[in-house]
Amino acid sequence: MLGSSLTGTALKEFVLDSVAGREPVDELEQAAIDRFVAEVGRLKNPFDRESDPVHITGSGFIVGPRGVVLLRHLKINLWLQPGGHIDPGETPWDAARREVVEETGMHVTFVGGVPELVHVSVHDVPGGHTHLDLRYLFDGGDADPSPPMGESQDVHWFDFPAAIQRAEPSLGGILRHLEARCTDRVW
Repeated sequence: MLGSSLTGTALKEFVLDSVAGREPVDELEQAAIDRFVAEVGRLKNPFDRESDPVHITGSGFIVGPRGVVLLRHLKINLWLQPGGHIDPGETPWDAARREVVEETGMHVTFVGGVPELVHVSVHDVPGGHTHLDLRYLFDGGDADPSPPMGESQDVHWFDFPAAIQRAEPSLGGILRHLEARCTDRVW
């Protein structure tokens, strides 16, 4: 898999190049890309949440013939894509896949078979830390979410207009982008 053997400095450089080379979906993402590059440039280990309150996380948008999957986050009560922290030895895209599976109970694959970075977000979270979130695209097929106990049970497919209306407002740009991209896709 793309970059799975990358670690340490090589992974950091790969991620920085991937983020810096992104065509943002809106001005909000452009600001996030600029801040991401600046923050990662100063961090010794940006993948370790224990080494700095600012750290990289991974999340994923699950798409399929039914639209997109969102969940109501247990702690902040907002509709978001699944995601979370990177475990030691993981790449951001591996962490995104693990978190997507853990939080939704869905078997997912990367759209196109390889990890694709589709969005970058930098946001403060409760507890006084900042997530430098890398967001990847997953194919969820037509399966129903089945989140395990302990995870949000409020996990659903939404058509894109409903997702845009319900989701945390900063997701509007990427959801509109994914809607346009997925409209003509044959699942």
